[in-house]
Amino acid sequence: MFPLKDNIATRTTPYVTIALILINVLVYFFVQHAGIFHGPTDNSVVKFGLIPYELTHPGKHCGLDPSGAVLCEGQPGVSGSAPSQPNTYVTIFTSMFMHGGLLHIAGNMLFLWIFGNNIEDSMKKWKFVIFYLAAGVVANLAQVAVSPDSTAPGVGASGAIAGVLGAYAVLYPRARVVTAVILIFFITLIELPALAVLGIWFVLQVVTASLQPLGGGGVAYFAHIGGFLFGLVLIKLFADHPNTDYFQPRFPVY
Repeated sequence: MFPLKDNIATRTTPYVTIALILINVLVYFFVQHAGIFHGPTDNSVVKFGLIPYELTHPGKHCGLDPSGAVLCEGQPGVSGSAPSQPNTYVTIFTSMFMHGGLLHIAGNMLFLWIFGNNIEDSMKKWKFVIFYLAAGVVANLAQVAVSPDSTAPGVGASGAIAGVLGAYAVLYPRARVVTAVILIFFITLIELPALAVLGIWFVLQVVTASLQPLGGGGVAYFAHIGGFLFGLVLIKLFADHPNTDYFQPRFPVY
């Protein structure tokens, strides 16, 4: 299933959501040096991505060896110093604006646009900035907690966006989401309640996370889970004017 749009119109222009999308796109092309037909450079991912090992081993940094493997200071058999790079704690934030490929950023930005504009609309702009960044931090720390010695750089906005999805499930569970359903060679569009779409998405994250070995590369499912739970639990502390009349019955109610 792949959501395409929802049926809730925003009451204000979602400037923060638009800005976040633009920042992610600019970082992808100009900081990560990625392109339409090629992904980001490995050096940019290691430099600005979040490496759990660096966070759990303060003062130790990681770099690429000539073969392209990530090696970290303090590991057995590793000598020398890593190249100069940002403070490890800064990468908790920089990693939120980086992506591993064109499909990665395209999918994330689509989700952010569909669901983020309505969550932004439910609170003051500055609150949404804090909410989004806090969700990303919690998501990143959740991934570090389950794989503290991993040297795989984590990049992507999906942890922060997962917080937006959790918030949407609480505020707008009855919203309708046009969803593309792919069945082998067939694609069909159906309209589903937001709670069903987001609930299925979350269950898939949990199931897939339970099957994926800890500490390796791949998708950071525990970041998705952590971000989603953050939004689910804490959105009511941020949303001071949600759109309470968003649901319009399809049929007369007597």
